[in-house]
Amino acid sequence: MLRPNYTSVSEFIFIGFSNFPQQLMPVFFVVILLMYLFTLLGNLLIMATIWSERSLHTPMYLFLCALSISEILYTLSFIPRMLVDLLSTHRSIAFLACANQMFFSFMFGFTHSLLLTIMGYDRYVAICHPLHYNVLMSPRGCAFLVAGSWAGGSAVGLVVTTSIFHLPFCGPNQIQHFLCHVPPMLKLACGRNVPAVALGVGMVCITALLGCFLLILLSYAFIVAAILKIPSAEGRHKAFSTCASHLIVVIVHYGFASVIYLKPKGPHLEEGDTLMATTYTVLTPFLSPIIFSLRNKELKNAINKAFFRKFCSSNT
Repeated sequence: MLRPNYTSVSEFIFIGFSNFPQQLMPVFFVVILLMYLFTLLGNLLIMATIWSERSLHTPMYLFLCALSISEILYTLSFIPRMLVDLLSTHRSIAFLACANQMFFSFMFGFTHSLLLTIMGYDRYVAICHPLHYNVLMSPRGCAFLVAGSWAGGSAVGLVVTTSIFHLPFCGPNQIQHFLCHVPPMLKLACGRNVPAVALGVGMVCITALLGCFLLILLSYAFIVAAILKIPSAEGRHKAFSTCASHLIVVIVHYGFASVIYLKPKGPHLEEGDTLMATTYTVLTPFLSPIIFSLRNKELKNAINKAFFRKFCSSNT
């Protein structure tokens, strides 16, 4: 699939943090490590709660559990390497390891976007078509949707990675980033096919992300229209509260993504680009379990029931 013999480059060097003072590297390491550990523990707590509480064995929480798995695997694909590089003076990565990192980060990242889209569809069916919910969201149908999201994420990751790493890399080999990401990799590629590959990869990524975002917007357009038809204020509040946590995560996810990918590029913005990329790749997964556990009342009560009360009773 990948052809490293097409290139004279056998390894790449990350220089995304090279423009920062060396004294800040331990600070970055501690902050990112704590956020990463909290991301892992938060998502594992959500998964364990959904698994242990039978009242949460519903399609909405099945999708949330799949979302937590995708976030854990997404951060696992690059943050451990990033932490090692922060304390290292030689931040190199082998050619094949770089390709693997790009594939898995794109695979789990786009799986995450597809799962957010499915969760929006789930809320649309629950609010707009409650009588058909059990039929449309049957266990077999939910499994098909989750499997489809993983297959879709894998397809995007495979297309992007093979397209980039079939290009020849003639040197230099310094990546202006802390992971193997498409834009800095394209700057290192050479040959006549680079503009065509850049256009094709860009179209695939934009189509996938924009398609997911538009489907979510469409779902919430129907949801808002249905909620406004509910006569009582309490009924409207109850219906919207089931969507609040998902909507906030969507805003955070696509908000940070738009700031990174739509902001103007410049030759003197490397430090800002690195910090903004860190907010999207590290901060967004960090915030997601916090939002779901605090804004979702049913999940919050289940966490208190399943873990914190047992912990308090065992101590007493």
